[in-house]
Amino acid sequence: MFIRRVLFLCTGNSARSQMAEGLVNHFLGNHWQAYSAGTAPTGYVHPMAVRVMGELGIDLSGYRSKSVDEFREVDFDRVVTVCDDAAENCPVWLGQGCKVHLGFPDPARTAGNEAEQLNLFRKVRDDIRHKVLALLETRTGREDSGDTQAHI
Repeated sequence: MFIRRVLFLCTGNSARSQMAEGLVNHFLGNHWQAYSAGTAPTGYVHPMAVRVMGELGIDLSGYRSKSVDEFREVDFDRVVTVCDDAAENCPVWLGQGCKVHLGFPDPARTAGNEAEQLNLFRKVRDDIRHKVLALLETRTGREDSGDTQAHI
């Protein structure tokens, strides 16, 4: 069986891209191997991201915040930016990979009490799950037509 590789990029690699990596490896691991990185990594995975992913049975406790520089020599089938800043600052990726942008709000920047913050992390997690899994489960015309960039 052929396993494709996908890289999720955001700025800090502490929440959104980490959740996307965990979701894909958990739900689509037979077809996709997911990785994540940041253009300016924070150096940690946000504890609330770990917590809300744990609610789905996905353990992010062993994950770490990584720089996009770690993956410059890796060939990816898809590169998915999950925040606008990363989309603007995404390095040029050579090769056959399709670059796609799926923007999500940064739950780590929310103000409010713990319950409000957790609710936003859950909402973003669920949005990522819905959009990312739909993107990777379905072959798009963009991929097949040779168009290497898409904005969803």
